[in-house]
Amino acid sequence: MRAKPSALGYLRKDVSGVSQDWDEAQMRSLAKRLGYELTKTLTFGATTEGPVGRLIDVARHCDVDAVISPSLHHFDDAIPDELVEVCDLITVTPEQTFSRSVLSRIWA
Repeated sequence: MRAKPSALGYLRKDVSGVSQDWDEAQMRSLAKRLGYELTKTLTFGATTEGPVGRLIDVARHCDVDAVISPSLHHFDDAIPDELVEVCDLITVTPEQTFSRSVLSRIWA
Protein backbone atom coordinates (compact mmCIF):
# COMPACT_ATOMS: atom_id res chain seq x y z
CA MET A 1 0.00 0.00 0.00
CA ARG A 2 1.22 3.49 -0.87
CA ALA A 3 1.90 6.03 1.85
CA LYS A 4 0.26 8.79 -0.21
CA PRO A 5 -2.10 8.80 -3.16
CA SER A 6 -0.19 9.25 -6.40
CA ALA A 7 -0.68 11.74 -9.20
CA LEU A 8 0.66 12.59 -12.62
CA GLY A 9 1.22 16.12 -13.80
CA TYR A 10 0.05 16.96 -17.30
CA LEU A 11 0.57 19.99 -19.48
CA ARG A 12 0.85 21.01 -23.08
CA LYS A 13 3.92 23.05 -23.98
CA ASP A 14 2.00 25.05 -26.56
CA VAL A 15 -0.53 26.13 -23.94
CA SER A 16 1.97 26.88 -21.15
CA GLY A 17 4.46 28.60 -23.42
CA VAL A 18 6.98 30.65 -21.44
CA SER A 19 5.06 29.84 -18.23
CA GLN A 20 5.88 26.12 -18.35
CA ASP A 21 8.28 26.20 -15.39
CA TRP A 22 5.73 28.19 -13.37
CA ASP A 23 2.93 25.75 -14.30
CA GLU A 24 5.07 22.79 -13.26
CA ALA A 25 5.88 24.45 -9.93
CA GLN A 26 2.20 25.18 -9.33
CA MET A 27 1.25 21.54 -10.02
CA ARG A 28 3.94 20.30 -7.60
CA SER A 29 2.78 22.75 -4.94
CA LEU A 30 -0.88 21.79 -5.29
CA ALA A 31 -0.04 18.08 -5.24
CA LYS A 32 1.91 18.52 -2.03
CA ARG A 33 -0.81 20.64 -0.41
CA LEU A 34 -3.47 18.07 -1.28
CA GLY A 35 -1.34 15.16 -0.04
CA TYR A 36 -0.43 13.59 -3.39
CA GLU A 37 2.92 12.23 -4.45
CA LEU A 38 3.52 13.69 -7.91
CA THR A 39 5.29 10.81 -9.61
CA LYS A 40 6.04 12.48 -12.97
CA THR A 41 4.84 15.17 -15.33
CA LEU A 42 3.87 14.40 -18.90
CA THR A 43 4.52 17.22 -21.33
CA PHE A 44 3.05 17.10 -24.81
CA GLY A 45 3.13 19.59 -27.67
CA ALA A 46 0.65 20.79 -30.26
CA THR A 47 1.71 18.04 -32.68
CA THR A 48 1.33 15.16 -30.22
CA GLU A 49 -1.23 12.74 -31.61
CA GLY A 50 -3.96 11.63 -29.21
CA PRO A 51 -2.55 13.30 -26.10
CA VAL A 52 -5.51 12.43 -23.86
CA GLY A 53 -5.42 8.80 -24.94
CA ARG A 54 -1.69 8.66 -24.25
CA LEU A 55 -2.24 10.31 -20.85
CA ILE A 56 -4.91 7.74 -20.00
CA ASP A 57 -2.57 4.89 -20.96
CA VAL A 58 0.14 6.24 -18.63
CA ALA A 59 -2.37 6.90 -15.83
CA ARG A 60 -3.59 3.30 -16.04
CA HIS A 61 -0.06 1.88 -16.29
CA CYS A 62 1.11 3.90 -13.26
CA ASP A 63 -2.17 3.27 -11.39
CA VAL A 64 -2.43 6.90 -10.29
CA ASP A 65 -5.25 8.36 -8.26
CA ALA A 66 -5.25 11.73 -10.02
CA VAL A 67 -3.92 13.85 -12.85
CA ILE A 68 -3.03 17.44 -12.00
CA SER A 69 -3.02 20.04 -14.76
CA PRO A 70 -2.59 23.81 -14.76
CA SER A 71 -6.09 24.33 -16.23
CA LEU A 72 -8.67 22.89 -18.58
CA HIS A 73 -7.00 24.92 -21.36
CA HIS A 74 -4.54 22.00 -21.54
CA PHE A 75 -7.53 19.82 -22.53
CA ASP A 76 -8.92 22.32 -25.08
CA ASP A 77 -11.29 23.69 -22.41
CA ALA A 78 -13.27 20.46 -22.07
CA ILE A 79 -13.40 17.94 -19.26
CA PRO A 80 -12.01 14.70 -20.73
CA ASP A 81 -14.67 12.28 -19.48
CA GLU A 82 -12.65 9.25 -20.60
CA LEU A 83 -9.81 10.38 -18.30
CA VAL A 84 -12.14 11.01 -15.37
CA GLU A 85 -13.39 7.44 -15.73
CA VAL A 86 -9.83 6.32 -14.86
CA CYS A 87 -8.75 8.84 -12.20
CA ASP A 88 -9.60 12.22 -10.71
CA LEU A 89 -8.64 15.33 -12.64
CA ILE A 90 -7.47 18.31 -10.59
CA THR A 91 -6.82 21.74 -12.09
CA VAL A 92 -4.66 24.42 -10.51
CA THR A 93 -6.51 27.45 -11.94
CA PRO A 94 -9.24 27.52 -11.01
CA GLU A 95 -8.66 24.89 -8.36
CA GLN A 96 -11.23 22.24 -9.17
CA THR A 97 -11.50 18.49 -8.82
CA PHE A 98 -13.40 16.41 -11.34
CA SER A 99 -13.89 13.20 -9.40
CA ARG A 100 -14.31 9.77 -10.93
CA SER A 101 -16.45 8.74 -7.95
CA VAL A 102 -18.92 11.57 -8.62
CA LEU A 103 -19.18 10.69 -12.30
CA SER A 104 -19.64 7.00 -11.56
CA ARG A 105 -22.63 7.88 -9.33
CA ILE A 106 -24.10 10.10 -12.07
CA TRP A 107 -23.66 7.44 -14.74
CA ALA A 108 -25.03 4.62 -12.55
